[in-house]
Amino acid sequence: MKLRNIAIIAHVDHGKTTLVDALLKQSGSLRDNQRVDERAMDSNDLEKERGITILAKATSVVWKDVRINIVDTPGHADFGGEVERILNMVDGAVLLVDAAEGPMPQTKFVVGKALKVGLKPIVAVNKIDRPDARADEVINEVFDLFAALDATDEQLDFPILYGSGRDGWMNYDPAGPKDEGLAPLFDLVLKHVPEPKVEDGPFRMIGTILEANPFLGRIITGRIASGSVKPNQAVKVLAGDGSLLEQGRISKILAFRGLERQPIDEAQAGDIVAIAGLSKGTVADTFCDPSVAQPMEAQPIDPPTVTMSFLVNDSPLAGTEGDKVTSRVIRDRLLKEAEGNVALKIEESADKDSFFVSGRGELQLAVLIETMRREGFELAVSRPRVVMTKDDSGQLLEPIEEVVVDVDEEHAGIVVQKMSERKAEMVELRPSGGDRQRLVFHAPTRGLIGYQSELLTDTRGTAVMNRLFHEYQPYKGEIGGRVNGVLISNDSGEAVAFALWNLEDRGPMVIDPGVKVYQGMIIGIHSRDNDLEVNVLKGKKLSNVRAAGKDEAVKLTPPIRMTLERALSWIQEDELVEVTPKSIRLRKLYLDPHERKRFEKQKMAGAA
Repeated sequence: MKLRNIAIIAHVDHGKTTLVDALLKQSGSLRDNQRVDERAMDSNDLEKERGITILAKATSVVWKDVRINIVDTPGHADFGGEVERILNMVDGAVLLVDAAEGPMPQTKFVVGKALKVGLKPIVAVNKIDRPDARADEVINEVFDLFAALDATDEQLDFPILYGSGRDGWMNYDPAGPKDEGLAPLFDLVLKHVPEPKVEDGPFRMIGTILEANPFLGRIITGRIASGSVKPNQAVKVLAGDGSLLEQGRISKILAFRGLERQPIDEAQAGDIVAIAGLSKGTVADTFCDPSVAQPMEAQPIDPPTVTMSFLVNDSPLAGTEGDKVTSRVIRDRLLKEAEGNVALKIEESADKDSFFVSGRGELQLAVLIETMRREGFELAVSRPRVVMTKDDSGQLLEPIEEVVVDVDEEHAGIVVQKMSERKAEMVELRPSGGDRQRLVFHAPTRGLIGYQSELLTDTRGTAVMNRLFHEYQPYKGEIGGRVNGVLISNDSGEAVAFALWNLEDRGPMVIDPGVKVYQGMIIGIHSRDNDLEVNVLKGKKLSNVRAAGKDEAVKLTPPIRMTLERALSWIQEDELVEVTPKSIRLRKLYLDPHERKRFEKQKMAGAA
């Protein structure tokens, strides 16, 4: 059977996974009576809850006797490591662009990677039925983007389709007809995307996606570059430097058929398949016939820009809610994650009870922490820090991001002011339709940590911010941090409503009454800039003297709910987030007040 391999690439929330749903339905890959969830490719719980794609996944459809392998890629910059590897596995790409928003930062990132490996994308303008759609302007913006990214003349001559993935139609004209469904897109893929390049020689394949299966063990997905492979065939795994990692036999070959993976007896060069049976081979390694001596060249991955410390949870409540608490199990879990996620880097500290985990952004690390807490892990994590580097002359460099903020005109002023306080430079300001403006900044990653929630507060929830790594630039100097101090519990026990009610003048709380607290735990935000130790265990005196009007029920202001991402970006250097399967708590790094004072003195002496 003839083959085509394509990736669907786009900015986050431009409709990739919804389009794949429609492609599966209209190609006949699903039975008429088959019950399929919306966004069927988003298979894990976190993807379904957040509505974003985190892991790249493959599927396939058959159209006019040609098998089209489709890879659905993440749209968020933090998961860009997935996209970079996937593009080596395909021969074409469908670039989805929102008909109203146009090309966004992540569009620029994925298009740049696709053009670099020589792909000739098909541009599909999605959500054409939006009332604020501006298809012609968007196409001009896409063309300008391709030109700015040094596209060749062939790549600039891209075919264009318009349509709606949700409604299941695409056509060469924005007005339709709609009754042809996605047939024009399928036909264009067959015409525009070349057949897979097949090299001569024995079996060779680069690992691209890694996953663990309880029955089959480690499963590696990739595209076969040359030769063919059968179950029980002897193979070896070569690392990038040519060293031998392991030798073994393939126990099973799985091909993608719609939403299912089916075992097959033989896979040929050019096809995308998953193989099982090897225990050490991982992403970017070469899986090949024993006669092959040289590994295949893997696509280089951009370096991580943000790092966090993962520590063993040493709070008084450690081990009460989770069952995986020791440094050994945390270390094993992090190393397992780093195997499959090449954008992550794990380093162990000298004292072996903490780990430095580096990634592309706060969201990528927050997703890892959320996954671990659902698996029963307890740990403490520090505030994200940026990964600095030095140039040849020894000058300190820091990561700079391109930030695009779409905001109502009335709130543009406060956004510009807050971004300038964070050492950002504005590079563009233009209207984006509907009394909204698009502001483009180059800002240090340091200044953006924790800004998302502040931006939503400043703009009454109307602003949309998108970020993308731009380049390393000289260090921009000090950036102001959080202006408020915190309220710290001075004892261990259960928080009492009466005590919290008396403390409301001091600032908003982050805990409910009845919650277990301990000495050094953060229970609220101080209205001033200093930290304050308070007693949240003090109940009402139960004397027999009563005055009229003193016995009304205590009415508390609802506390501020700290989500994991908000907590990570809100804490300071001397604070930690304690993460357990049931709770997210904020605490001081040093729980004992005397140790905190000693740490402050050392810090001030060091600064002097």
